[in-house]
Amino acid sequence: MTHESDETDIPFVDPIASSILDTLADGSSLTVEQMAKVIAEQRKRPKDGPQLWRKYMQAVKQQAMHLGKTGKIEIVHKGEVVEPDNFKGRVHLRLKA
Repeated sequence: MTHESDETDIPFVDPIASSILDTLADGSSLTVEQMAKVIAEQRKRPKDGPQLWRKYMQAVKQQAMHLGKTGKIEIVHKGEVVEPDNFKGRVHLRLKA
């Protein structure tokens, strides 16, 4: 039996992307590292160590690129909006104005 997609299917939203958008909804601007720490804090279990946020760094970067490409957020480096495909160094994430 195959599953056919119909119009009532809800598109998949990555939980990391959703967390980024929710965190930035108040108008804040956070670095990738700060965002990883926020997400780690939201998902932390009692046995997790203080460096849990490092596990989320790559996922935050990947989802920031995706959200930047789709126009939902801006990636800012030294006060200038940069291309989502081509950023290096310490950048801030913010909702698109």
